[in-house]
Amino acid sequence: MPWTLPALRREWNRAKPQVAPWWAANSKEAYSSGLDGLARALKNFTDSRHGRRKGRRVGFPRFKRRGRRDACRFTTGPIRVCSDRKHVQLPRVGVVKTHESTRKLARHVERGTGRILAATITRVAGRWYVAFTCELTRQLPSSNGRAGTVGVDVGIRHLAVLSTGEQVPNPRPLERAQRKRRRLQRQWHRRERQRIASAEPTRAAASSRPAGGSLRRKRGQPASAATGSTS
Repeated sequence: MPWTLPALRREWNRAKPQVAPWWAANSKEAYSSGLDGLARALKNFTDSRHGRRKGRRVGFPRFKRRGRRDACRFTTGPIRVCSDRKHVQLPRVGVVKTHESTRKLARHVERGTGRILAATITRVAGRWYVAFTCELTRQLPSSNGRAGTVGVDVGIRHLAVLSTGEQVPNPRPLERAQRKRRRLQRQWHRRERQRIASAEPTRAAASSRPAGGSLRRKRGQPASAATGSTS
C-alpha cells in the first residue's frame, strides 16, 4: 500500500467497521487530521532515508501519547464566527464561547474580504485553543504617502540604481586625480617654457661684455695694465 493520504484514507474506510466500530460517534475530521499527519510523517521518513530531505535523519513515525498536545483540524462543516464576536461554531462541537473577541475576523467575513478555510483546536496545559486558517483580500497601497521616496540599490558597476530607473555613476577618484595631474603638468610645462624664454636675452647680454671689463684697477697701477691692454 502506498504511503499517501488518499491510499491511507481508502484503507481506513475499509477497516474502520472492524477496528473502530465507534467511529461514527466522532467527527470524520478527527480521523482525517490524524491520517494527514501520518502521511506527512511517512513522506519525511522516506525522503530522509533516500537522501531527498535535508537536515538530521528522520525516524519511522511513532504513536503520539494521548494528552500531549491533543489537536484536531476541521476543514469541512459549519465553521463560522458568530455575530456577537464572542462565540464560534465548530463541526460536531457546536457553539463555543471564546475568551478573546473575534471582531477583527468577523469584520473581514462580513465585508466579504475574508474567508475561513479551516479551524484547528488544540489543548495546551489544560486549556483549549482554536486557530483559524483564513484567506484575506487586502488593498495594497501604491505608495506610502511620502513624496520623493525611492528605493536605492547599491551596486558595483554603478554607485546606486534608483527604483525610478536612474543610475548614479561611481565617483572614480583615480580618473579625477589623473586628469588633475595632466592639467598641472601642462601648466608647469607652459611656465617652464616662459621662464626659459625670458632668461635667454639676459644670457646674450652677458656674453657680449669684454672678458676683462670687470677687473678693478689697483692703486698706483696704470690704466692700461688694469684693463689688460698693451700698447
